[in-house]
Amino acid sequence: MYRVPYKKNYKRKVDSGNHFHNVLCLSEAKGMDIKMKIGFIGLGIMGKPMAKNLLKAGYTDLLVNNRSQASVQELVAAGAKAASRQEIGAQCDVVITMLPNSPQVKEVMLGEDGVASYMNPGAVFIDCSSITPIVSKEIYAKLQEKGIEMLDAPVSGGEPKAIDGTLSFMVGGKQSVFDTYKPILDTMGSSAVLCGDVGAGNTTKLANQIIVACNIQALAEALTLAQKAGVDPELVFQAIKGGLAGSTVMNAKAPMMIAGNDKPGFKIDLHIKDLNNVLDCAHAVGAPVPMTAEVQEILQWLHNHDGGQKDHSAIAQYYEYLADIHIGR
Repeated sequence: MYRVPYKKNYKRKVDSGNHFHNVLCLSEAKGMDIKMKIGFIGLGIMGKPMAKNLLKAGYTDLLVNNRSQASVQELVAAGAKAASRQEIGAQCDVVITMLPNSPQVKEVMLGEDGVASYMNPGAVFIDCSSITPIVSKEIYAKLQEKGIEMLDAPVSGGEPKAIDGTLSFMVGGKQSVFDTYKPILDTMGSSAVLCGDVGAGNTTKLANQIIVACNIQALAEALTLAQKAGVDPELVFQAIKGGLAGSTVMNAKAPMMIAGNDKPGFKIDLHIKDLNNVLDCAHAVGAPVPMTAEVQEILQWLHNHDGGQKDHSAIAQYYEYLADIHIGR
């Protein structure tokens, strides 16, 4: 197994005609850590662009696996290699997963023909899925029996930031493991913060999902108020986005609400899954989360009205239904 601490790849400006472009200095990268073999399982809305960014950064020894073969073939065309779970487990120094929820991660890693049964001592598992901290710890305990380390590293930023490689990683695991493998996360994101032991990453992600969901709900209520009061929601957005109410959530979701664009960057059904995990965790530790419970009911209403595959900004459509309006339109 190829096992060396990684250095972060850097960029330099290159003169191309009359223009300067930032490009990855592959000549420098090739002498460092590009030999590491990485397995990536889960090529959905988030996983596919994340895997592509690994390739772009020079991690060309990339094995990929996904239930949908169309995504696999797209990655193969970009330079990856299609592989079975067994091949990924047996051959890879690092295995990364980006899967929908706890049952899928547990099945892929620990189920019949699970990846963990083929992994070698010294390998590392990085789970970028958003799952319950309890399952993260359960998987880690099993991996420790085989001498395998783990980071739970869920992300925030949605599809746009997955595409441009500016995701935020919330990480749980040992400091030494985090320090060694952080450069891999850095190729897919703009920040990676170690929050504690395994499980802390997903606890942090749950906190993130509370804030995002409640922000979207508040934004939808505010724009509904503006529309009903006869004030242009677009002008309200422009007026307040630079003040205390401004946020990344507002900047991303207000234009979607105003345009009636519900193309998913993050689907309602996935946010329902995350908030179910929030409520389960909150009940277990005794944390009061009444706002989360309320927005979960709104998301569930949307799911029951054929909105589960829409972007979570479609929370606005719940208010549009109640108020008999179309925000900004």
